[in-house]
Amino acid sequence: MKKLQHQTRTYLDEIKKLVGELDSPSKPNIISYFTYSLDISHSPSEESLCLGSYHVMNIGNKPITNPYLCIKISKESPFSFSGKYVYEDFKQSLKGPGGWQRINEKTNKEEFWLKPLGKSSIEPNEVLSFSNFQITWSAEKSYGGSVMGFTYSDQIAEGIAAVNPISLNGTIFKQGDENE
Repeated sequence: MKKLQHQTRTYLDEIKKLVGELDSPSKPNIISYFTYSLDISHSPSEESLCLGSYHVMNIGNKPITNPYLCIKISKESPFSFSGKYVYEDFKQSLKGPGGWQRINEKTNKEEFWLKPLGKSSIEPNEVLSFSNFQITWSAEKSYGGSVMGFTYSDQIAEGIAAVNPISLNGTIFKQGDENE
């Protein structure tokens, strides 16, 4: 009987240990995603616009430290990216809390590596957002491309992709085309 009680206690201890590991996962748990709206023109004389935000939500139970992100525009796409960010050499007065700093080369028009200013962690159940970026393009000819997002931190060195990349495609027919 004592042997059976000992075995039962051992099993219960093992089950408690496994349940404890379920409650506190060792790897960070985040979701990153885009929200956006589109104003698309099919006239070559007018510009199209994607107004978006990139969000990182910590759904884990531990802080995510030193977060940064990469917004990547398709190579050879007609898209132009702009947003509210500063560079390291900007005046300190322009680097307010809630702002973002671009940490890669200004000349790179495909990748935008950004880190939040005055924010070194994302607490559990908190959302960090890079808000109101703009992607513009003119529909002079058919176009296509995507906008992808990746989130990195001390805990996520390999990065995690956004769950919903933005895909922008359009076919422009010139007057006189068969498929009008």
